[in-house]
Amino acid sequence: MVTTTNPQETADRALVIERTFDAPRDLVWRAWSEPDLFMRWWGPKDYGCPACKIDFRVGGSWLACMRSTEGQDIWSTGEYREIVPKERIVCTDNFADADGNVVPASHYEIPGDFSSEMIITVTLQESNGKTKMTLRHTGLPGGEMAEGANEGWNQSFDKLAESLAKA
Repeated sequence: MVTTTNPQETADRALVIERTFDAPRDLVWRAWSEPDLFMRWWGPKDYGCPACKIDFRVGGSWLACMRSTEGQDIWSTGEYREIVPKERIVCTDNFADADGNVVPASHYEIPGDFSSEMIITVTLQESNGKTKMTLRHTGLPGGEMAEGANEGWNQSFDKLAESLAKA
């Protein structure tokens, strides 16, 4: 679901996705915090994740590459702002080069008015051995780019569900 609180301000736009996984919260948490597990699901269905670095602590950073089936790499990076173990992760999200330097979306020929600092917030709640995950991604442009982000995140979460089922 995409919600827009103020269409005039990019930073106020939020993509919100809720998914319930048939997996314990600890495993879903590890899928976000451990590079080898993160690489199994990061990116839409036609993308793999050939590289990932995670320094999982407040002030630490993450860097991950999505690679398309055609071989195009798109790097993302961010800094962890808040970590509440097994409950909540808040981090920044930016396009990057392979060295982790922040670059504009146009570096990858991606159009849209992206905020200079997007924020990803992930919350996890466990109930009866399943985990409800809520993702909130702010700073995305509206319209077609928001729709594409929604589709991309949901495809990634389909891959996450498959990965969790195999674990």
